[in-house]
Amino acid sequence: MANSSRLRAAALTTAAVLFSAVLAGCGGSTEHGDLTAQKLDWKSCPAPSEAEGGGSAPSPLPGGTEWECATMQAPLDWSRPKGDTIGIALIRAKASGPADKRIGSLVFNFGGPGGSGVTTLPAFAEDYGALRTRYDLVSFDPRGVGRSRPVECESDAQLDNYFQQDATPDDSAERDQFLTRTKQFNAACEKNSKEVLPHVRTTDAARDMDLMRQVLGDDKLYYFGISYGTELGGVYAHLFPKNVGRAVFDAVVDPTQTSEQSALGQAKGFQLALDNFAEDCTSKETDCPIGDTPQQVKDRIAKLLADLEKKPIPGIFPRQLTQTAATNGIAQSLYSKDFWEYLTEGLEQAYDGDGKILMLLSDSMNGRSENGEYSNITAANTAINCADDKPRYTTDFVRQRLPEFHAASPFFGDYMAWGMVGCTDWAVPGAADHPDVSAPGSAPILVVGNTGDPATPYEGARKMVEALGKGVGVELTYKGQGHGAYDSKNKCVQSAVNGYLLDGKVPKADTVCS
Repeated sequence: MANSSRLRAAALTTAAVLFSAVLAGCGGSTEHGDLTAQKLDWKSCPAPSEAEGGGSAPSPLPGGTEWECATMQAPLDWSRPKGDTIGIALIRAKASGPADKRIGSLVFNFGGPGGSGVTTLPAFAEDYGALRTRYDLVSFDPRGVGRSRPVECESDAQLDNYFQQDATPDDSAERDQFLTRTKQFNAACEKNSKEVLPHVRTTDAARDMDLMRQVLGDDKLYYFGISYGTELGGVYAHLFPKNVGRAVFDAVVDPTQTSEQSALGQAKGFQLALDNFAEDCTSKETDCPIGDTPQQVKDRIAKLLADLEKKPIPGIFPRQLTQTAATNGIAQSLYSKDFWEYLTEGLEQAYDGDGKILMLLSDSMNGRSENGEYSNITAANTAINCADDKPRYTTDFVRQRLPEFHAASPFFGDYMAWGMVGCTDWAVPGAADHPDVSAPGSAPILVVGNTGDPATPYEGARKMVEALGKGVGVELTYKGQGHGAYDSKNKCVQSAVNGYLLDGKVPKADTVCS
């Protein structure tokens, strides 16, 4: 967890590929000329690229519907719409219901920034079966991600080293080493991706989505944004309020926060999730194998992390499980309650000197496949965040803020704080302190917040509703655990979301599901 923005990484993307890759690719070409008039050349999807995470081409959906892929051309620089273009990789599954009931295309962004929608949509598509009755399900690799002109930084071997470093330096020598390593990574991004780095801001991706809407043949954008996808959706609504059709934001980013405030909020969110995990493990009828009380569970984890800082244990050969990798793996497991059993097993193993499961969880967070190849999620995540976020934090600033971060979370606070230097010496200036999502005149947007969400704390949903403006955001609360609500399969949440997207029924404001 070498930088805090990594914990903004697409939780659903990494969750989908925890122990196996259910991935897809994209291809195709476009006609030249007026980009709004281009015709997409939909073809069978190939196996995903290394930047998308590798693996096999997506399997057909139940019932036999095949996945189709294409590439849409968009301006590389939106201030020069007639200049060079960039290919945006798309994937779709056609609607399953009658043609006369079809509404249009439902575009998904699953988060990150840096997550490949082309690989993630097939992994979750069965969860959206009800929505496919009236929509073509569509997703994409945003610019800089996967097959869409991917940002490239370091090699796989260099990334192995990068993720093994001590991400919570304790003295001046360690701080210098950490900062030097961060600058080396950022310099590699500039060297290998200089042309694309100025053009991967969220505003660029939002403009791509409006072009996508037109190319797909829709008068309005129908949209399902998850995690960072809610920020992208909010920026789209700000830029194109009259073009918003029915939209849902799930696992909501607080659009009013600076990157520092977001990091502190995530520290609190992951601490809450760890507290809930410890409570859950020790409250069951069967004995909790990692502690008798919630405090004992957390005390043993704290001791493990302290021991690993002094002496790592064997992980996945030849790599060792370091304190950083273990903390990263614990954080990954908190994205979904479904992963709590893996965290329990991983901790049991680690207490016996075996770090394989925690390292596997850490690898999932970082986009590392079993064959040692990395997707470009870390490179893209860094590039998009640094292009979006104006603040540039120094090591002295972080040191001053450490006490507050540590108080927020003894387990994750220090990592989040030191992650704030991730944009040091970045080649492109950041755009703003926080995104503008005010969207007067937009159609209603359903905003779903989860009270136990570690990565996008619940409070962000209300802040998003307020920032969208009066009469736009409609808040729905889910009292649950994990990152997001719809994929929890809670019937109340799914009924409200489906009712809006399929039939235009706006739920009553402040609806609560549990």
